[in-house]
Amino acid sequence: MNADGVRERAGSLPREPGVYQFREGETTLYVGKAVDLRDRVRSYADPRSARIRRMVDRADDVEIAVTDTETQALLLEANLIKRHQPRYNVRLKDDKSYPMVQLTAHDAPRIEITRDPDESATVFGPYTSKGHVETVVKALRETYGVRGCSDHKYAGRDRPCLDYEMGLCTAPCTREIDLESYGEDVTAVERFLEGETGILADPLRQEMEAAAQEKHFERAANLRDRLETVAAFHGEGGEAVQSVGDERGVDVLGVAIEGEDATVARLRAENGKLVDRDRHTLEAPGATEGGVAVETEAVPAVLAAFIVQYYAERELPDALLLPERHGDEEVAAWLEAEGVSVRVPGAGREAKLVELALKNARRNVGRHDECGMLADALEIDAARRIEGFDVSHAQGNAAVGSNVTFVDGSAETADYRRKKLTDQNDDYDNMRALLEWRASRAVEGRDDRPDPDLLLIDGGEGQLEAARDALSTVGWEVPAVALAKAEERVVTPRRTFSWPSDAPHLHLLQRVRDEAHRFALQYHQTVRDEVKTVLDDVQGVGPETRKRLLGRFGSVENVREASLEDLRSVEGIGEKTAETIKSRL
Repeated sequence: MNADGVRERAGSLPREPGVYQFREGETTLYVGKAVDLRDRVRSYADPRSARIRRMVDRADDVEIAVTDTETQALLLEANLIKRHQPRYNVRLKDDKSYPMVQLTAHDAPRIEITRDPDESATVFGPYTSKGHVETVVKALRETYGVRGCSDHKYAGRDRPCLDYEMGLCTAPCTREIDLESYGEDVTAVERFLEGETGILADPLRQEMEAAAQEKHFERAANLRDRLETVAAFHGEGGEAVQSVGDERGVDVLGVAIEGEDATVARLRAENGKLVDRDRHTLEAPGATEGGVAVETEAVPAVLAAFIVQYYAERELPDALLLPERHGDEEVAAWLEAEGVSVRVPGAGREAKLVELALKNARRNVGRHDECGMLADALEIDAARRIEGFDVSHAQGNAAVGSNVTFVDGSAETADYRRKKLTDQNDDYDNMRALLEWRASRAVEGRDDRPDPDLLLIDGGEGQLEAARDALSTVGWEVPAVALAKAEERVVTPRRTFSWPSDAPHLHLLQRVRDEAHRFALQYHQTVRDEVKTVLDDVQGVGPETRKRLLGRFGSVENVREASLEDLRSVEGIGEKTAETIKSRL
């Protein structure tokens, strides 16, 4: 587009906040946000840098999306950058996008939280806090009964599912409610999401007051907390948040740029002590040549992009310490509204923290983040949070499953889980049972962990197929791959990868796989040892007899349920020993 073309297109745009996209055919070249779309797009008639001038020359159209608030424009920009990876934007490679709520275009629409909405859906958001969104969506479902199940789970049912029994859905699948009445409930949900807070707050308030009158105080307190979230939902990010007197949490950022790679190091200080540090890779197109900045706003642009993209669903700190001003007015307004103090220290302890962050950034400059590399290689949105699964047993006895969690490449041991399985000598069925257990807990809201970006199955095509069958049955839509031990091949539903042995993203999967195997084996040994201990306490039962018992009955539970006659049929066990076993077990 030339300057006249930009001015002509800008003249037709509204003077409202929103997001604009410069496009070349079907390709998004650049995404930007604006308080006033008309003024901002018109400014591109006289580009402020050589990089932006090249972008404008390539573009043949400008698309816009109007938002209700400047904060929504800020968040929508981050979502679109994550989704389209536009060539001329600074892009954080290892982050998630912001959550949105969509009502699908079905005869009986479903409500769901998503970061990649369907083109045909009615979409609301984006929002800053996934936790708040989940609370509101659950309240909407309990009040109006809108379904949240997948199309696979919805189709072909002959009786309502558990959501109907729990009061979360009015079951349009089996016509417990007719589609016309269901449509009226969906309209009520839309009215709330469009800003009519009372349509949900009023029923919640009535329910809270009723619970209090009936002296169900715990339920009344839960409803009060939910009501507060609902009441504040549409003001999210729009009103100033009172900052606390003392800054308990401070994030310190340092930036280093080399070519089109930028590294941001983040140090976390709480109550005056360093508690965490991490590094993140971004792509900053055209920022430098030969390691020298060619645009004076290179570091500020990286800082502004990192701040808004990184804090997608993380709690903002009380203060941000930066090496220099980020220079983005919309980001500054957002941080101010959220009560975040932004400082560029010149001396003292804070300046030393910034210098430490800069040193951490320079150590990593030019390196690609392994989580981002894995996501790119598998063509998925993100791979920051990975859950690994393995099963372990001894010829079908003491069968168990492990579920480990890695976040940003490191083990998150607090999120490890384990599961006793039905004793059977079938790795595929064991894996299917393990994944069905995990998926059911997630879909039914009984697992307090965030949904992962990726599931890693220890095994090959058979184990992966069993796992995906379980996911499909339950309706949990999370990408899953397998890592086979023999040749270290990564198996996906579409193809198999043989990555170089020194590939960082392969090493990440190997760490997750090996930890899942270790955790499963450890639990199996614990269960097996428990079985040994119980039988060892029975007088007259030695190692050989115990082996024969377990070989005959499979588990100590089956031994406990066996009749005296069945026990006496085992070689080496007489009537007295059989009676002792029954009495002790």
